[in-house]
Amino acid sequence: MTSQTPITPTADQIRRAPKVLLHDHLDGGLRPGTIIDIARETGYTQLPETEPDKLGGWFREAADSGSLERYLETFAHTCAVMQTRDALVRVAAECAEDLAEDGVVYAEVRYAPEQHLEAGLSLEEVVEAVNEGFRQGERTARAAGRRIRVGALLTAMRHAARALEIAELANRYRDHGVAGFDIAGAEAGYPPTRHLDAFEYLKRENNHFTIHAGEGFGLPSIWQALQWCGADRLGHGVRIIDDIKVEDDGTVQLGRLAAYVRDKRIPLELCPTSNLQTGAAASYAEHPIGLLRRLHFRATVNTDNRLMSGTSMSREFELLTETFGYTLDDLQWFTVNAMKSAFIPFDERLAMINDVIKPGYAELKSEWLFRQTATTSESAPEGD
Repeated sequence: MTSQTPITPTADQIRRAPKVLLHDHLDGGLRPGTIIDIARETGYTQLPETEPDKLGGWFREAADSGSLERYLETFAHTCAVMQTRDALVRVAAECAEDLAEDGVVYAEVRYAPEQHLEAGLSLEEVVEAVNEGFRQGERTARAAGRRIRVGALLTAMRHAARALEIAELANRYRDHGVAGFDIAGAEAGYPPTRHLDAFEYLKRENNHFTIHAGEGFGLPSIWQALQWCGADRLGHGVRIIDDIKVEDDGTVQLGRLAAYVRDKRIPLELCPTSNLQTGAAASYAEHPIGLLRRLHFRATVNTDNRLMSGTSMSREFELLTETFGYTLDDLQWFTVNAMKSAFIPFDERLAMINDVIKPGYAELKSEWLFRQTATTSESAPEGD
C-alpha cells in the first residue's frame, strides 16, 4: 500500500479538507436565525416563518419548487434584512465564520451593492460595511484556530443600468478587500453585451471580472461573455456541455467553443446543487461536472446560495464523492483548480496551494495510511 492508493474520503475528512470557493452569494447564505433577528430589530414583518428551522426549510422548499417567482421571493426576504450597516457587518462576518468552520480557506463572495440602498446607505458605505464584516469574521475564525481569507466580488444586475458605476466602485476598492466584478440576474433577454462599457473599463484598468453565463441561457451566453466581454471566468458555465458530443462508442467530440474553453483553461464556476434547482441538470449523476472533470476542463465546485440550496462546500464534495466515486486526489484537483483561478496575485495563489492546500490534503492521506497500516498490523496473525 502506497500514498498513491486512491482514498475515498469520509465526511469528516471532507469537512477538514482545505477548500476554495469562488461562487457564493452573500444574500444567499444568511443564517435563518440572523434573518429573524434583523427582521425583528428593523421592523420587517413579511417573513413567511419566524422560527429558524422552519424558516430555513421554507427557503429550501421555495428554491426547490420550480417556481421562478417563489425562488426570487427568497432573495427579496434576505435583501430586505441587509439594508443597514450593522446588518451588513453581521451577515458578512457570519459568512466568513461559517465558511471557515466548513474548512474553506479562501473564498470570493459576491453581492450587488445596488440592492442594499433602501435605508439610505451609499454604495461606498455598503462596500465598507461588508468589508468590515469579512475582516471581523476572519479574525473570529483565526481566534478559533481556523484559517480563511475572503475577498468580495461586486455584482451589477443585468436588468439595471448601473454596471459601469459598480465596475468603477470595484476598481476603487480593489486594494481594500474587493477582488473583482461580476454581473448576475436573468440571462435571457439581458445579454452581457448590454454592459460592454463596464467590461471595457475593467480591461483598461487591468481588473478581474467573472460573468454569470451558460446557466439559464446556453452557448450564446458563454460565447458573448468570452468573446465580446473578455470574462476571466464563467459563473456556472454548465451549458458548455451543449457543445460536447459523446458518441455511442464513448468517444467525445468537442465543438469549437468547448475546445476553446478547455484549451484556454477558462475556469467554470460549477454549482451542482444549485444547477439541479434551476434545471441546468436533471440529477447529480447527469450533472456535466463528471464529464468535464474527465476531459480536464478547469472545473471548480461551488455553493452558489448556501441557504436556498441547504448546502455547503463539504456537502457539495460529499454528494460528488457519492455520485462519481471521487477520491481525495479528485477533491484536491478541484481545489487547486479553484485556487489557480482566484482573483489574487499569482504569488499569493501559489503560496496558498503549496503552503495550505497541498499540505492539508497530504495530512489527510497520511492519516488514512496510518490507520490502514495500524488495522493491518492488528489483524495480522501472531508469529511462532
